[in-house]
Amino acid sequence: MKILLFSSLFPNAEEPTLGIFVENRLRHLMADAGVEATVVAPVPWFPFKNRIFGRYGRMARVPRVEVRHGIQVYHPRFLVIPRFGMRLTPRFLYRAARRQVGRLLESGARFDLIDAHYLYPDGVAAARLAAAFGLPFFLTARGSDVTQIAQMPGPRAQILDACRKARQVITVSESLRQDLVGMGLAPGQVTTLRNGVDCRHFRSTGRDEIRARWGVAGTVLLFAGWLIERKRVDVVLDVAAALPDVTVVVAGDGPLRGALEMKAQKLDIGNRVRFIGQQAPEQMPAVMSGADILMLPSEREGWPNVLLEAMACGTPVVARAIGGAPDFVTVPEAGRLAKGGVDAFVDAVGDLLANYPDRAAVRAYAETFGWLQTSKGQERLFLSVSERS
Repeated sequence: MKILLFSSLFPNAEEPTLGIFVENRLRHLMADAGVEATVVAPVPWFPFKNRIFGRYGRMARVPRVEVRHGIQVYHPRFLVIPRFGMRLTPRFLYRAARRQVGRLLESGARFDLIDAHYLYPDGVAAARLAAAFGLPFFLTARGSDVTQIAQMPGPRAQILDACRKARQVITVSESLRQDLVGMGLAPGQVTTLRNGVDCRHFRSTGRDEIRARWGVAGTVLLFAGWLIERKRVDVVLDVAAALPDVTVVVAGDGPLRGALEMKAQKLDIGNRVRFIGQQAPEQMPAVMSGADILMLPSEREGWPNVLLEAMACGTPVVARAIGGAPDFVTVPEAGRLAKGGVDAFVDAVGDLLANYPDRAAVRAYAETFGWLQTSKGQERLFLSVSERS
């Protein structure tokens, strides 16, 4: 079986962690089910590559074609109009992808189906792409495309139209599935296939070395992810202010970094907070191993794989009881779920520290969430294409 994976959320040479959950699922599908794959991952067009332009400059530097883990990845450019262009983006994405896919087919490539990730704008563009080339397509909903974008009237109508045209819609958590069914999709058209965790990569390693590098000896509370509003990193700092023996390590970057650094100073915990920036994927097992608890107070999440990755390194978690977190933070050794504000997180962290699990038990629990089951679920869905043909 030959699939065309289509998504603007896919890692590239300039942003190796962008959409890494999409790449991970594809790699395991290829290994577990023996499928062949080509990736078309459009990136926003920008005329200047200079580093002073930040992320726009990075996108301009992304190569047109690259090979990642043996997978051919194409990065056609699409137009983005900041602030006002959201409703036009599916059209621009489609045009960029159609040109690229057309060239691939002219060169002799053949695809059995399109596997598209993120419902808007990618899923809407994928529906048009599939119609243009007469290919069946599958969509995967991943979080904010359902919990945020699908709540907007314009995108919502386009999302539902694309979903109804798809052979199947995959969600990474049961809560997302229920949301889509609640919007009017037929229950039989939506399947939950959770993300997995690669326990060969995420494992306990380098704990003493990285803690020495951080200069900490006591309890370490870790946040890992983008420093944006919906991640609520401010709650992590408030928890640290309430627990005087806790040091916070913030692994990530984003527009709120400056404001969070200022907040740490205002809370008088600046000496107990380490902002270490975005870490490369190969560095994350050591970072997670060095922490005592990973905390994720996000307001919205799909399937937050960072929680499973931390557990695979032996680190229990404290997360807000939303999205996919209640699907797998279900036993004491996994960690705690918090319902409420800062006080709820303080109580959850305090209870977990007072009843701290054996780190080997945390790891053993994470090992029950491998990728094989998800790969086989995808394979069954994708094989249905040939059965209907």
